[in-house]
Amino acid sequence: MPANDALSFLMAWVAAPLRVASVTPSSASLAALMTRDIGPDTGPVLELGPGTGPFTRALLARGVKEEDLTLIESGADFAALLNQRFPKARTFEMDAASLRHLQLFEGPVVGAAVSGLPFLSIAPRKAHAILEGVFANLRPGGALYQFTYGRRCPIDQSVLDRLDLQATRVGRTFRNLPPATVFRIVRIKTTESYDWRFA
Repeated sequence: MPANDALSFLMAWVAAPLRVASVTPSSASLAALMTRDIGPDTGPVLELGPGTGPFTRALLARGVKEEDLTLIESGADFAALLNQRFPKARTFEMDAASLRHLQLFEGPVVGAAVSGLPFLSIAPRKAHAILEGVFANLRPGGALYQFTYGRRCPIDQSVLDRLDLQATRVGRTFRNLPPATVFRIVRIKTTESYDWRFA
């Protein structure tokens, strides 16, 4: 982790604690757990709330092409940093809840989504909007990976039920401050097939 990332994160947390939700960036251990099922064959990857980019770096280390990354970051400072660090990726400075209103892709072609958003501090209505936008872009079989500092999925079960989604615990790492748990969220029913390579 670059030395100035911890300071940048702390300053962002002081300015907006509910939006940032942590005083430190995610650890390499959490980044590895979040991205372990993703690789070069996944195709386009959507990342929500990348911050300083620990998951982004892990995705690149897993073989995901930088040009296959679409980063959604609401913080202006973080968005500028991401543009500088990952110039081949597409970075959008926007609220993730706006995903359902924007066509970022030609159809549901995203193979996986990775989220650093603090869903425990996000209202259910907004969480619903974010997930609706994510899964509109995920191709059948694609998954959203979400971490939390607790042991339970941070997304309210009623929101998952309304969107026909299921959360499964992937694992937990104690090599993060604080310790974190990762969940894999998928559609319960997949009714169609879609090959992103020919989109």
